[in-house]
Amino acid sequence: MKICATQTKPIKGDIEANIASHKKLIDLAVSNGAGTIIFPELSITGYEPELAKTLATNLDDSRFDDFQQISNAKHITIGIGMPAKSDAGILISMLIFQPHKQRQIYSKQYLHEDEYPYFVNGGPQILLTEDGHTVAPAICYELSVPEHSANAFKSGATVYIASVAKSVAGVEKALKNLADIARDYSMITLMSNCIGHCDNFDCGGKTSVWNNKGVLLGQLNDTNEGILMIDTETEEVIEKAI
Repeated sequence: MKICATQTKPIKGDIEANIASHKKLIDLAVSNGAGTIIFPELSITGYEPELAKTLATNLDDSRFDDFQQISNAKHITIGIGMPAKSDAGILISMLIFQPHKQRQIYSKQYLHEDEYPYFVNGGPQILLTEDGHTVAPAICYELSVPEHSANAFKSGATVYIASVAKSVAGVEKALKNLADIARDYSMITLMSNCIGHCDNFDCGGKTSVWNNKGVLLGQLNDTNEGILMIDTETEEVIEKAI
């Protein structure tokens, strides 16, 4: 299995521009053989809680039809970040496109206290399967909640990928937590972070991948967009900046 974490620099609230940049990164991943690609938290809008209610949409939004078409044509699973509407309120969600399957949505189950004025808790956990691996997505703060990674492991996950918007100050703690998760649960672990300014902070990049012993195998810088891909069988890592 070749799974890819991306590093993006979202344009605040500009859905069309961010869709276009996502497509470029997907093309890069496909050209390197990726079977799954996951983007950072709220990657299509940027992490902008105050804009989330205005920008929120639903799983069937036609603006995302191209992602399904790419998934079908290129045989790649795509996970993008987007605020989503629900009866209870606005969710921090990952919209998932798989080849010739119905779209799925995973919504952040555990929120940071700063997010409660803008968002509601989501769930349940979903798992993706490919080439004999079970992939558990996580969204940002969830990697700091022990129950999340523990439940992923108990559900049979062999790969854990965190879609985040971590600040320059917060990214180092996230890196340590994810290395511990990889080692403690013997899961290949990835983090997909953004760069640039979001909300009221600067994002720290350093999109990373660890093997199932918690050894850091690859990491992007804190200034460039790009992809970081691991072949789960050989542990070969490909890093590409754009």
